[in-house]
Amino acid sequence: EETVATQFESGRGAINWRYLPNSNEIIWYSERDNWGHLYLYNAATGKLKNQITKGDWVVSRIVKIDEKTRTIYFMAGGKEPGNPYFSYLYKVGFDGKNLSLLTPELGNHQITFAPSYGYFVDIYSQPDVAPVTVLRTISGKMVSALETTDISKLVAAGWKPPVPISVKANDGKTALYGLVYTPTHVDANKKYPVIDYIYPGPQGGSVGSWSFSAARRDNQALAELGFIVVVIEGTSNPFRSKSYHDMSYGDMSENTLPDQITAIRQLALKFPIDTTKVGIWGHSGGGFATAAAMFRYPDFFKVGIAESGNHDNRNYEDDWGERYNGLITNEAYEKQANQNYAKFLKGKLMLAHGMMDNNVPPSNTLLVAEALMKANKSFDLVIFPNSAHGYGSYSSYMMRRRWDYFVKNLLGAEPPVDYLIQDTQAPPVAQ
Repeated sequence: EETVATQFESGRGAINWRYLPNSNEIIWYSERDNWGHLYLYNAATGKLKNQITKGDWVVSRIVKIDEKTRTIYFMAGGKEPGNPYFSYLYKVGFDGKNLSLLTPELGNHQITFAPSYGYFVDIYSQPDVAPVTVLRTISGKMVSALETTDISKLVAAGWKPPVPISVKANDGKTALYGLVYTPTHVDANKKYPVIDYIYPGPQGGSVGSWSFSAARRDNQALAELGFIVVVIEGTSNPFRSKSYHDMSYGDMSENTLPDQITAIRQLALKFPIDTTKVGIWGHSGGGFATAAAMFRYPDFFKVGIAESGNHDNRNYEDDWGERYNGLITNEAYEKQANQNYAKFLKGKLMLAHGMMDNNVPPSNTLLVAEALMKANKSFDLVIFPNSAHGYGSYSSYMMRRRWDYFVKNLLGAEPPVDYLIQDTQAPPVAQ
């Protein structure tokens, strides 16, 4: 039996415990030493035989267990130099000996084993480096380079990758990682308003996959409108240490916001960012974070768009709120509810929600709207009568409203009237 003061994780990328019937043993996943690692137990007695993996890094997923050779193949991050979110394949004996890195190339690795498990396909890439696909033996030896993704047509069409960055967290010590998007043509004599895309988790993060992707939301599109867009993984991300993940436990209203502010100020030393013109937007947990940013740090964040936010976690799923925030007490929930801080709004805020949202009830946004009205604050509200948590066929409409809002209120320009973003899934436009 294992208990923790905050919340228990059974795995990162997947549930990471296994029962081994041939030897009547259990491979168990635990963060008892502050890092997600594997342990070997005697299933008959329940006694620990030995710790299998150890160190300041995290096992994210067990891929294969070979009971005959008593070997575990698993994905992990943080052991190799550089970005701790990059995932690599390793193998190790049940006794914790002979730990080997099987995919040494720098990047995020995606593994697919052959049915026989004698070989595996390894696709590795980075946000700004195109995927390379290779075939390896189970020992990690490269058999053949299969493919290098050709992105020449993307580049010829004007595509540009995001810039990976690393900055320090608000504590001045912890390394944070993220991506920066700039306009294709940057005026060296100009400073640009900055937009912070945020999703604080803590069950995930803002960046999402650290593999290559030709497009990540509308980040680059926003940049081309005259902004610098930043996506920063703040503290509380689950793919690092237990203490790192728990930094927001019991006070989720912080939403990594001190990290975001500190990071933007650091990035302004490297990029032409105007820190007097800071916007922020996010969806769901990011909507919660956006409203919190506008209310709690109104002198820093000037324009915000909060989509489908869980603004009061008493009105959200208990399996999420109580897991990451603790049991319901006034101290844990009342002081974090966004509607209680609406009176501090100074900037321009847009709220949006789907009225058929079966994930985050729309009452969350309506509570904030009512509080803003009671405080005599001006704000904007977009309601989708028949949309759920995502906006479905109206996603392009929301994207256009988002662009318009930032262009008008942060850039200080007039957007084209009712510009139509073509979407094959959108309902017909009335003529």
